[in-house]
Amino acid sequence: QSLFEKTVAVGAQFGVVLVRMGDREFEVAQFREDGPYSDGRHPDVVRPSDEKGDARRRDFTINGMFYDVSNHELLDYVGGRRDLDEGVIRAIGDPGLRFCEDHLRMMRAVRFSARFGFAIEPATAA
Repeated sequence: QSLFEKTVAVGAQFGVVLVRMGDREFEVAQFREDGPYSDGRHPDVVRPSDEKGDARRRDFTINGMFYDVSNHELLDYVGGRRDLDEGVIRAIGDPGLRFCEDHLRMMRAVRFSARFGFAIEPATAA
């Protein structure tokens, strides 16, 4: 929050703040890694991380990319750009583990597929 003039903590437990710049708002999140999930929805523990660790904890490759505004560079550690270009929804890592961590991820896969016309990769769909 100290990096920006106008912020609102919208997800403090996850390191997320809403940044207001003029008439626009942006969500800014600290890189993090999630600990185990015991409720099928939320991690029990959240730890600070780097961009690679943060990418590995995300649901799908197309959601695991970052943009470095200082260097104007796309950071892609999980093959998200390729899957975005090819129109594929693919879980990061083991799909079974990703869906056990957060049960809503299954619905997100279906929603993204329907909304964007993307195919769900076979291992992710299984």
